[in-house]
Amino acid sequence: MDPRHLYNVGYRLTRMPWEIGPRAELVELVRSGRLPPGRAVDLGCGTGANAIFLARHGFEVTGVDFATAALAKARRAAARAGVSVRFVEDDLTGLRHDHGDFDVLVDYGTLDDLSPARRDQYVANVLPLARPGARFLLWCFEWPPRRWERLRPMAPGEVRERFGGHFAVERLTRTTATDLRRLVPGHAAYLMTRHNEVTLP
Repeated sequence: MDPRHLYNVGYRLTRMPWEIGPRAELVELVRSGRLPPGRAVDLGCGTGANAIFLARHGFEVTGVDFATAALAKARRAAARAGVSVRFVEDDLTGLRHDHGDFDVLVDYGTLDDLSPARRDQYVANVLPLARPGARFLLWCFEWPPRRWERLRPMAPGEVRERFGGHFAVERLTRTTATDLRRLVPGHAAYLMTRHNEVTLP
């Protein structure tokens, strides 16, 4: 089944588990000034909480998601908040629209939801969105892969392998004690800075 259908059904029928408001790492980076206002894109924006937070703090924001039901909720939320956000239906593994480039990119839980092959496609599509010097906040589930997992999380070191040739990679947070007996053993957040000499793949 097309995962887009599953997400659309979920967004229409319930509040998804990740609909929890703007995320802590993003809030701290903006309020501390480490992410100054500029042109921002929320990759896999869902119902728009992070995009709306950025718009409230002076960013020009585009939110991209492949789930039309999520985008409908996001547009209503932005209208209630009184902010302007450009929400676009698109697939980050095969972009159909020209979104331009950005100073800030945000991804909470989109890349790690993809298979390894589709992660390759994601990286190829997302890299052109990052201007030289752009900052990229990436949050992901991260732990050593287990044999029984159908879709593996981001493995330790995978973020650096995928992005280190194009960004300076700083790990902001990480689960301190990974317990592989738990269903969700760990997560990590990274703040990456695009190299000034941009070479596209």
